Amino acid sequence: MIEILHYEFMRNALLAAILVSIAGGIVGTMVVVKRIVFISGGISHTAFGGLGLGYLIGVNPILTAIPFSLLSALGISVARKYTRISEDSAIGILWSVGMALGILFVEMAPGYAPDLMSYLFGSILTVTTTDILIMILLDLIIIGLVFFFYNQFQAVCFDEEFAEISGISVRFFYSLLLCMVALSVIILIRVVGIILIIALLTIPPIIARQFIKKLKPLMLWSVIISTLFTITGLFLSYYFDLPSGATIVLTLTVVFLISAGVKKLSASNR
Repeated sequence: MIEILHYEFMRNALLAAILVSIAGGIVGTMVVVKRIVFISGGISHTAFGGLGLGYLIGVNPILTAIPFSLLSALGISVARKYTRISEDSAIGILWSVGMALGILFVEMAPGYAPDLMSYLFGSILTVTTTDILIMILLDLIIIGLVFFFYNQFQAVCFDEEFAEISGISVRFFYSLLLCMVALSVIILIRVVGIILIIALLTIPPIIARQFIKKLKPLMLWSVIISTLFTITGLFLSYYFDLPSGATIVLTLTVVFLISAGVKKLSASNR
């Protein structure tokens, strides 16, 4: 096992596994508690438009996906507050438009997009040093926001009415939460791809939530669970020559089923 760490791509993959687990564990916890999983899916698919734009203008697709994701997050928030369009309808529209733009941009781009599939389904073994630096920067932003505004996010996640009465700007912090989801999507794309992002955002917090109820320890254990089993899935995909994103998601799914069984058995024995 140690010898494979001599390869730069494997060291990058391990570092990426840790970085995505930090973002996924922290933001995914709030996504699960707030019950906005579908919104996360909408933002992730809208990001495909940004990826396509990157291919079209010849820059790193991750960089162009960032503004697309942030704009989609803000669009959902604006639609929720200022229009008669329901939130799920706005998500559906942005989801479709983002994917359509991505397809159009890729088709218009000169040449062939050789690594497009890695953005759709993930390829942690192809993560570059530039990708790592982007992940570190976005992780620091997410950690900083949660550190400074933890109480506000906690109030908005658990009880918006109480937060409003307490003087917290629910609209602002809800929009900020969606923007953090957007940043998490960017971090997760290279590891599990657009199609499987929801799984990595939600499965670790769901596993942890079966045993933990308070938000802060729930975030911590979500990060730990995500790190441990993302790395496990990475090694399984390497040794058995399997798609990395799918293997990571299936590994987490197996762990979830085991944890659900353990929880049920412990409840029945009381």
